[in-house]
Amino acid sequence: MTEASADYDVLVCGAGVAGLAAARGLGDLGLRVLLLDKQRAPRAVAKGEVLQPGALRVLRRWGTEQLLRQRGGVGLDRLVVRSREGEALMALDYGRLPEGDRGLLAHDHREILTALTEGLGPCVEIRRGTLVREALRAADGRVSGLVLAGGEGGGDRVVRAPLVVAADGISSRLRRAAGIEGRRTDYPHRLVSVELTAAGPAPADFSAYLTGRGLRLVYPLPGGRIRLYLQTGPDELRGLGGDAFTEWLARAVGQVPGLAGLAPCLADAAVTRQLFSVSRYLAGRFTVPGLALVGEAGYAVHPMAAQGMNTAITSAAALAEQLARLLPATATVDAAARPRLEAATVDAALAAYQAERRPFLASAARTSANAARMVTDLAWPGRVIGRRAVRCTGANPRLLHTVTHNMAGLGPLPLTPLDRLQQIGLLPDPRAHRVPVNS
Repeated sequence: MTEASADYDVLVCGAGVAGLAAARGLGDLGLRVLLLDKQRAPRAVAKGEVLQPGALRVLRRWGTEQLLRQRGGVGLDRLVVRSREGEALMALDYGRLPEGDRGLLAHDHREILTALTEGLGPCVEIRRGTLVREALRAADGRVSGLVLAGGEGGGDRVVRAPLVVAADGISSRLRRAAGIEGRRTDYPHRLVSVELTAAGPAPADFSAYLTGRGLRLVYPLPGGRIRLYLQTGPDELRGLGGDAFTEWLARAVGQVPGLAGLAPCLADAAVTRQLFSVSRYLAGRFTVPGLALVGEAGYAVHPMAAQGMNTAITSAAALAEQLARLLPATATVDAAARPRLEAATVDAALAAYQAERRPFLASAARTSANAARMVTDLAWPGRVIGRRAVRCTGANPRLLHTVTHNMAGLGPLPLTPLDRLQQIGLLPDPRAHRVPVNS
């Protein structure tokens, strides 16, 4: 094993949205960041395409939101749960949120990655096609670097840094190496995604349709394209390819009258098919000395809630903000004036990051899990309770405001046990119309 000559302040493992956002936030502090990814190029993935207001606050500060809008990003102002016929049962109206936070933005996942990459400053170096084998530990057990494959003579090599960021996904090797435990739950269904070209006007919002066979989710993409997700059984599409899949897709869409306008767009959709397993995960903690978890390495949710990519961005920004508080004032202005990053400074920032992020993400996980359960549970009790919750929440302005605020990623407004009973109509809500004004 050979020792790498380069020395960095931060090593980021994973160049998805979480890793790129972490590299951007930490690089902007004047820190020397090495961003590593095993893939040689970003892949086109049909998820992580809808940005919530909380994440857009961060991207606006970085100039990334403006870049995405210039490149055709589609603005949306509502997230709607609908009946099969298209009736709006619960509409999250982002126009009622504070000024500057009144909308979502939809764009292709790879375009979001590209925009984040283009915003990286000179302090960030990217190495793609590099496999991270394991975390390096100091004598006291602190994470102090990474072991990379592909050193001189084919051996491994070591890169050292006082801060390592694990942004390597839900199966994170670095999380496991750090001994961080959590609970992963696999949903009893899969999601299949197809991309359509609109024959007429594209959908105007992010709409989830409730059906007897599960979720049907639709939203617009740039260039008059439409993303359609369909819930399937674990083996429902096994062996279905080509014409057989096209027939299955036509039946699945035909069973939802509210989606009748998509029928003419289905003929060429089969070639865009992507199938996803769906899980949720929340780590027991988000740091150990020398290491922080960002994105799906620490937190993963059902795509229906459009929370995963957004909390990855806000978590990356939160990590950078906690470290910025402890750095000398000159560090963010003049990298040459910044002293060497010390382990004690890093670990103090990690403690603050853990204290702030853990309750925030635990709340977001509950919100996302409840939202997914309401629209995907096919068991009779779950369907009855889920439909009641959708209708009762949709008819209660106070609860609707709370759910919208939480889904937007603007900070948790907790739902009390009393609120939960009112959500399913078991108790009246005398405060139903007490909605904060633009707050």
